[in-house]
Amino acid sequence: MGLTFLILLTIAEIILISLTFTKYREKAAWLKNRTLVTAIETAVLLLMVLLPTTNFKWRFALAFIVLAVRLVFELIRFAVRRKKADGSKNKAAAVISGLLSIIFAAITLAPAFIFTNYNGLETTGDHNVVSANAILVDKNRTDTFENDGSNREVPVYFFYPEDSGEYPLVVFSHGAFGYYQSNMSTYTELASHGYVVAALDHPHHAFFTTDTNGETIIVDNQFINDAMRIGNSNDVSEEEAFEITQEWMKLRTDDENFVLDTIEEAKENGALGEQWHTDQESEILSVLSEINTDKIGLMGHSMGGATSVALGRERDDIDAVIDLDGTMLTERISAEDGKYQYIEESYPIPVLDFTKEVDYNDREQYKNENGYAYVNSYVIENAVDGKTVVFSGASHMDFTDLPMFSPFLASMLDGGQSEVDSEEFLTMINGIVLNWFDYYLKGEGALNIQEHY
Repeated sequence: MGLTFLILLTIAEIILISLTFTKYREKAAWLKNRTLVTAIETAVLLLMVLLPTTNFKWRFALAFIVLAVRLVFELIRFAVRRKKADGSKNKAAAVISGLLSIIFAAITLAPAFIFTNYNGLETTGDHNVVSANAILVDKNRTDTFENDGSNREVPVYFFYPEDSGEYPLVVFSHGAFGYYQSNMSTYTELASHGYVVAALDHPHHAFFTTDTNGETIIVDNQFINDAMRIGNSNDVSEEEAFEITQEWMKLRTDDENFVLDTIEEAKENGALGEQWHTDQESEILSVLSEINTDKIGLMGHSMGGATSVALGRERDDIDAVIDLDGTMLTERISAEDGKYQYIEESYPIPVLDFTKEVDYNDREQYKNENGYAYVNSYVIENAVDGKTVVFSGASHMDFTDLPMFSPFLASMLDGGQSEVDSEEFLTMINGIVLNWFDYYLKGEGALNIQEHY
């Protein structure tokens, strides 16, 4: 819609310039037409934003504010100068005015170009999906990113069927610089088929989140710098990378353990303890009462996938895990002389490893160069029930909703590597996720998952 508005604005500015060159050359007429065109542009943008099909209206906020302020200015200018405006309007000035209008519109519409009107994929299940959220405060942990000694806070967002029943629980952990909405289409698809999904934010690892004071918490700069350095393997030794990533995993697994323990405690007690901060207490109690805590699955993207794998080994109440293109960092137990050591015991529960074809091919090269398997390959090969699924043409962010929400950001983060149709790919991913959890959490159907897509 941003492009549509920019085209309409450009047409309006060209018409104004043309009229100035031909019929309405007087300054007074130009002032009147300039004000009228700005008023029409402002009104058109407002109408487009108010359309019920327009999502994420904040994308147009800056453009509307700039147009509205400009309209007020031009109304005042017209009222003050119209009677004193003599002679013809300078043609060069008219052209410059039109060009500046187009340039400023393009700049202020940047959020509309960067972000789309995407509001999730259509679900295929029988249940209507509703949501509720809370912030859980861990009284036993201090947030090491803060300087005031405050406790660690973990926001949790529930997506669940509107009608009552008993449903398995799936807990989702986002990747580095992600946030709880990173895989919204997956949450809603699962919930529509009879699951409760709890998506976490990991404050200071999340791109942004909100604390109990209503303040926005953005991603930590040191975390960003370390992640970028480790991403460039030439800059960081295996030993240093191991130490840093283990600290990350400790923070995240503590977050997820705390959330799971708190959910199970509240479910058992039928009441929210002091850890819970929410203005949706009745909704939270309702959804907790419907969770079947004997059927729990974990999943996550990237570092969130590593977090899920860690808890799947650590806890005895987890039934199945899905890792969306994440390195299984906690399966490494040391790094000595540039070589990683892995946990020898078989991974104890069903684990599904999603990976890109380019990375899958690199795993063989990794083994040839280092003399031992890449960690994900080792885990899956030695798991009690492990499976790797390889996706041709995919990039890292394709395993999230980001390419649908912001193709520009997804392409920038992935270096423009994706070759897949985002909607088709997400639909396929969500179908595989549903098949896996249906089979292992509900005992329904048969696994119909290929090794290569």
